[in-house]
Amino acid sequence: MMNVDQVNDIIQRWRDTPEGGLKPEDHQHFKNVGSACLGQGESAQLLKVLQDERNQGFVKTMGCGLLAPLASEVIRKEKSLDHCQTAIIHLTRTCSPKELLHGLLELIEDTDPDAIADAIITLAPHLQTVLLRTDEGKAASLGLALSALQKQMSRLPVPYTQQQEAADEFGLCRCCTALAAFMEPFVEEVRRKSGNGVGTPGDQELKTELLKFCMRSLREPLLQAQLDRGRKSPLWLFATEILVTLPAIQEPLPDLLFYNPLKKSILVDSHQSKESRACLAYLLFVQLISIERFPAVFSPVFVLQCNMEYINILLSRKNESCLLKGLALYAKSLDSVQDNSLPVDLLELKTFYSVPQNVRQVLTDCPMQHLRETGLQVFQLFINKLDSEAKHKFFRCMLKTSNHSGVEGYIVKNIKNQVEFSIKPGNGNEWFLGAEFLPLLGLALCLPQGAQTDLLHSMDRIMECLNLLRYLLIRDKEFRSNTDVWAELCRIKDEYLKRLRVCIGLSRVYYTSEVKALREDQKLKAKEARAAARSTTLVKSITVRHEKVSNMSPEVQHQVLQSALVTFDLMESLIVRIEEITEEKEKIQN
Repeated sequence: MMNVDQVNDIIQRWRDTPEGGLKPEDHQHFKNVGSACLGQGESAQLLKVLQDERNQGFVKTMGCGLLAPLASEVIRKEKSLDHCQTAIIHLTRTCSPKELLHGLLELIEDTDPDAIADAIITLAPHLQTVLLRTDEGKAASLGLALSALQKQMSRLPVPYTQQQEAADEFGLCRCCTALAAFMEPFVEEVRRKSGNGVGTPGDQELKTELLKFCMRSLREPLLQAQLDRGRKSPLWLFATEILVTLPAIQEPLPDLLFYNPLKKSILVDSHQSKESRACLAYLLFVQLISIERFPAVFSPVFVLQCNMEYINILLSRKNESCLLKGLALYAKSLDSVQDNSLPVDLLELKTFYSVPQNVRQVLTDCPMQHLRETGLQVFQLFINKLDSEAKHKFFRCMLKTSNHSGVEGYIVKNIKNQVEFSIKPGNGNEWFLGAEFLPLLGLALCLPQGAQTDLLHSMDRIMECLNLLRYLLIRDKEFRSNTDVWAELCRIKDEYLKRLRVCIGLSRVYYTSEVKALREDQKLKAKEARAAARSTTLVKSITVRHEKVSNMSPEVQHQVLQSALVTFDLMESLIVRIEEITEEKEKIQN
């Protein structure tokens, strides 16, 4: 470090040099001197130099070079924090906005991964100051700034629990608060000019950049965020800010959600655009953020139909946060729809097929119980909203495509419930009482692999089918009125029970032999163990015959096999009861 007299001489030379006369080596020298001051704890002295009225000529020209060392001090929260902050503020008000913007963007893009949040929180206000000083190309500059800030913020993990959000270890919540404050004056500028009816191409470009920011924010971080209407967290407040901004920049929420006006220039990736709008739909209809700004003129069926695309996107993401959002949006969209009202034509729409299939995957594949329970509630809610013909078609589709006994059993249970509903006065229909019911019944009463069907794997479906048959025979009066329908129903019943009896017989023989083999294996092991105890010869391996029930312990294997035999007994007892009811009804008829 040079002594004070040398520094003063250099400063005096810079003062005397015309603005255009400063050379590249002067810029580097100025930066070196400033960095040296900071390194030796002389931040107050450096600030005094920068603020000196006599130095403003060369500070305006060369001051941008000090942004990096000053920002580094602030981000590291050194003792000179206040002096450095004041110095940066002075530079952002003095130097060329274009050079400042370039310098600040470089600092943001080169941020150390461990200091992302501190860098954003530190630099965003100064970047705002620079942009507010910018006249020419303000929209493009704002776009560059927002993109750079969001790119860095997207590297931060989204808090998953309330505790993580409160701790804000990685600073995402603080960054969201900083970004909301950053864009506020630009939103206000657009709102003011729109209100005055004064608009220029530059103003439209400013709207476009703000819209890009809002749509990107909906996707990251809000799509992953856990939001709770009862807890006004920083992420909740950020979501509120986004939904307030959209109407403020003349982007009506219905247009964004239902009419897809986004141009390719807004978001090149159409899937990203849909994910953003899916999050928007969730925030609006489930969390009710800005719902008072949404017109109440759309019918519940129209809203459901539009939201199905977004529900499908959310349920396709396969992570807990998105699945919860998708199920919640599905339930909320269905709530306002009248029961038994959705027509069969809607099932022709792609989303009305794919969304239930995605819910079915949640029911069968998701390891999280609370998601499966929620999924089942929403699955039933959707069934309740379909009219009789639509239910009939939906049940057939699910029986053909689900490939899961539990789901198939649940559908068969719903078929029984729908027959029961249709029998009540005023609810009669051909889909569950007349000839149209027979193809559905035949599809339900089916053993997928015939006599080779794994009864344990198909137990849920078979038990519900037997319960359905028993119910139909008890309520035979409603079906006997049509001789052809009753005759076909009895034929389907008889063929199903005949095939099921054969399957039970074969399965019983197989599992009984497995129990016997297991007992023999246990005896063999015991005998070999006793022999080994009497002999010094080590038994290196024991071959176990008939290992059919995985690698369970013999005790657990025995329990499983015995449980299977009990299940066959239960099925057989239901078959016997069905045949008894049939005989009783025939006696009454004769």
